[in-house]
Amino acid sequence: MKPRITISLSETGELLIFLNEEGKSDLMRELQRLDLHYEHFHLGVEDLGGLDLSDVPYDPKDQIVRYAKVLFRPDEWDREYYPHVMEKN
Repeated sequence: MKPRITISLSETGELLIFLNEEGKSDLMRELQRLDLHYEHFHLGVEDLGGLDLSDVPYDPKDQIVRYAKVLFRPDEWDREYYPHVMEKN
């Protein structure tokens, strides 16, 4: 089967991520690759050199997320560059 990843926002603003088996494997592989040298990857309904997203909503009322980026941010980076995100941690 072809990998399928669908990201959408519900009417109430809830982020929904739908995955088939291959989509889950691909997403997990990319998450596991994240490190200090490979610190982000893209997801998109068009070829961005990352993971492909489906643009077919599960619920017709959902708003499809067409592009996304996953960023790995170690605490030491955030302490230096974005200290405000560390205030409650």
